[in-house]
Amino acid sequence: MVSPYFLIILIWLIWVLFKRWQLRRIINLSQAIGSRYPALPLIGHGYLFAGDGEGRMTAFKKFGLEATKNNGMTSLWLGYDYYTVISDPVIAEAIMKTCLEKGYLMEVFSHLLGNGSLIAPVNIWRPRRKLVTPNFSLKNLQAFVKVFSQQSEILADRLASVADKNTFSIWKYFTTYSMDSVCETTLGIKVHAQRLSHSPFLWAFEQYCRLTAARMCQPWLWASPLYHWLPQHAILRAHRDNIWNYIDKIIKMKIEERKCEQLSNGSERDKSLLDMLLTSSLSELEVREETLVLVLAGSDTSAVGAAFTACLLSQYSHVQDKVYDELYAVFGDSQRPVEAEDLSKLKYLEAVIKESMRLYPPAAVIARKLDKDVVLPSGITLVKGSGALINIWAMHRNPRYWGKDAELFLPDRFLPASSDTRAPQRHAAYMPFSYGPRNCIGYQYGMMSMKTALATIVRRYRLLPAALPPRPPHHRAHRTHCASNTTL
Repeated sequence: MVSPYFLIILIWLIWVLFKRWQLRRIINLSQAIGSRYPALPLIGHGYLFAGDGEGRMTAFKKFGLEATKNNGMTSLWLGYDYYTVISDPVIAEAIMKTCLEKGYLMEVFSHLLGNGSLIAPVNIWRPRRKLVTPNFSLKNLQAFVKVFSQQSEILADRLASVADKNTFSIWKYFTTYSMDSVCETTLGIKVHAQRLSHSPFLWAFEQYCRLTAARMCQPWLWASPLYHWLPQHAILRAHRDNIWNYIDKIIKMKIEERKCEQLSNGSERDKSLLDMLLTSSLSELEVREETLVLVLAGSDTSAVGAAFTACLLSQYSHVQDKVYDELYAVFGDSQRPVEAEDLSKLKYLEAVIKESMRLYPPAAVIARKLDKDVVLPSGITLVKGSGALINIWAMHRNPRYWGKDAELFLPDRFLPASSDTRAPQRHAAYMPFSYGPRNCIGYQYGMMSMKTALATIVRRYRLLPAALPPRPPHHRAHRTHCASNTTL
């Protein structure tokens, strides 16, 4: 009688051989590009991504640096999914202009976002992108500055409670500022997140991202039937439900508001993006998906960029002095709030923010699924069915494009009038808000929000480094989150 263990091993070997035959072109590509890190059977390089968020980010950095040393590419296996890790903008540009499908790694977020445009297939993303684009017109953006300014004043007032005291994390202050700003500008709803000592929604989102990032990078957690038996799945589902309930509450508030307006004098007012979504052909589920994308992507990106910039300003006092001098040249001794016309005059502050996002991009890695063969200028063909990981963190530090001082914080490189400018000529070398047709639609929105908040804070306070041994800010792979401990 044949042992059942023998049959199990035989079936497993047959499956492995079949997968290798099925993936033969991808395996050849992997061997041609190579990596000094060994890929283990079944899990690939997944063992390097075990641990906490900082550990996973360290692994992404290792592969990014290896790619830079290896002509801009290296190989990464997560289970039987293969990714070419890319740190060269020429290669990244070729992929991001032609391959618009998000990578397999992003599919784990469909548990939360469904077919939200952030991760949706191209046939769903394209019409939804067209629907939301008008909301980010220059006219609307300039009108939003009034909201940014009002919320920034609230932010600055809140910081008074920690000024001249011990070290604190400025991160939570920027997250609630961004949350209030996004909800009021794009959804037309005031949620007053800055008035709360604790935001259950933001906390649930951060915990959800932490758990999902751990699953995304560890292939042994991919199988849904198995993952559903683990305790973290129940925790993940609870956080998702809390997030959904909050978004549903916002949508309900907007629907009630619209009903009240119709019953009153019917006066016209500017329509928010949520108004447009509710009057479109989208279903209730689809409206929730897009509302969720707007709130999460809009608030998280601006908060990350502003928090990293504040942290760097506290560590580089001469840069903060130049920012303050520029602000004084525009505002003088006036206590008036920031206005839309002021932002274009803050050239150096914008350079500081751009340099901060170069070193600490809001999204350190972007995934793409190759739905066609991509022939690179080098002659190498990236194979259909494989994936690409655009390592923005490494690309923004690639000395071939940014020079030998690529690791240094030098805002002057983004001042075109400077004779000492170090910014590369190739646009794709700098992509803090992604690149190509599927880039972040809210780039200008985020920049204006960050400039307004940082200008308001630096006019009122002096940012000081944490009362700890100096250390650079750092990413966490579950969320591009900065440990921006600061003193005012």
